[in-house]
Amino acid sequence: MEKLLTVEQIAEHLQMKPSTIYQWTHQGFIPYIKLGNRVRFKVSHVEKWLESRTNNGRSCKKVSVI
Repeated sequence: MEKLLTVEQIAEHLQMKPSTIYQWTHQGFIPYIKLGNRVRFKVSHVEKWLESRTNNGRSCKKVSVI
């Protein structure tokens, strides 16, 4: 079984503040697991979520610099 991380641990992993992680969980923005009144995260779920949010930038439009 994959180890579950706390809010503080996932915040450190993502280089975010714990308050931001709490806000994201409240909004249903980030995948999490609720255990009683505690929130936990699977790194694999969060990394998959991050991959789905990745923007690869412009690849088909030409950017002109003046």
